[in-house]
Amino acid sequence: MTDLTRLDPSPVESPSSADGAAYFPPAPRTGLSQHSAAWYLQRIQRYSSYSFTAFAAAHLVNTAIIPLVRRSVAASEHSLLLTRPYYQGFPFEPLLVGLPLAAHVFSGIALRVTRRQLNAKRYGDDDGVAHARFWPRLSGTSILGYALVPLLAAHVYMNRAIPQSFPGGASNINLSYVSHAFASHPITSTAGFVALIGVGAAHIVGGWARWLGYAPMAGRMDALRVKKRRYTVSAITAVLAGLWMAGGIGIVGRGGRAPGYVGKLYDQMLACVPFVGRML
Repeated sequence: MTDLTRLDPSPVESPSSADGAAYFPPAPRTGLSQHSAAWYLQRIQRYSSYSFTAFAAAHLVNTAIIPLVRRSVAASEHSLLLTRPYYQGFPFEPLLVGLPLAAHVFSGIALRVTRRQLNAKRYGDDDGVAHARFWPRLSGTSILGYALVPLLAAHVYMNRAIPQSFPGGASNINLSYVSHAFASHPITSTAGFVALIGVGAAHIVGGWARWLGYAPMAGRMDALRVKKRRYTVSAITAVLAGLWMAGGIGIVGRGGRAPGYVGKLYDQMLACVPFVGRML
């Protein structure tokens, strides 16, 4: 047997800055700069929400605040028609709504996949199975965002896609169309409107609270601060949703059916809604 040499224990030296890059495995980077893919996805998701928030603010003014001030659907139509070319026509609507919304949704999904891959590499995923523990936890704002997608899709389909099959196209869509839907089918219209506004307001306010660093984060701050921030965010959400519902349901929703040919045209449009068209 070979004799073993006894050595005194000594600490392992940290790698120097010269060979540090070779010692630690490199993080995933893009070819554009030293930032990772997750860094770019976070900023796409954030900055895309700015444009859509501006559109939502203009939409709130036209569909809720102005009707609340004027107390009449007919008197509020003029303001909607004046601003329609700026935020409902080409190219402003695709630039302010379509592209930012698609970028916001897909960057959020891609960000979750990227973080999942980073967690798998960090904690070990030798068998290649997509274990649930590697996926990042969904926040309440993210859950609301995913719930908002089908609601927005239905809203766009009813107000943009369906009218294209009728004479006049989307130019037929105004506050009278919404009033006609509420008067003809109050239960379905109210349920859809409340869901869209409630989920949308909660997602927008929660998202902005996160961008501004005001989101309540349990475990990272004391319970009193978490409760205070949670109440503040909830109060702002309630005010925003309540304002939109007061104008949208309280004024526009009570405008009544459209008469004559326009009313029949609206009935034909509503009948084209998938699954619920026959009930409508």
